[in-house]
Amino acid sequence: MEQPATTTAMSQEMQDCVEACMSCHALCEETMSSCLQRGGQAQMRIMRALMDCSEMTRLCADMMMRRSPMAAEMCALCARACEMCAEACMAMPDDPQMKRCAEACRRCAATCRAMAGAMM
Repeated sequence: MEQPATTTAMSQEMQDCVEACMSCHALCEETMSSCLQRGGQAQMRIMRALMDCSEMTRLCADMMMRRSPMAAEMCALCARACEMCAEACMAMPDDPQMKRCAEACRRCAATCRAMAGAMM
């Protein structure tokens, strides 16, 4: 006898949000590495924002994938962390890595805000 499915498939919007979170997480990690290689130029405010954003995006994606009942609140917090990180990265607007990271953060923030609204 076939077992009934206990979870429904993720919506396209949720899949897009998970992908945006994972992409943002990867770019934050790459940007942290770039900052560390550069040495003294990396400001602590930028590093903290990158660390917060990296962790929040990974956790947010995890929570959505396991259909956590707290995913909507996590998406809202994640959007906030992404916005703060994008703003911090733009403190160095001439750096192409920082610019790419800020763009990924803004994309992620937009999808997380939409997800938070859809799930609440």
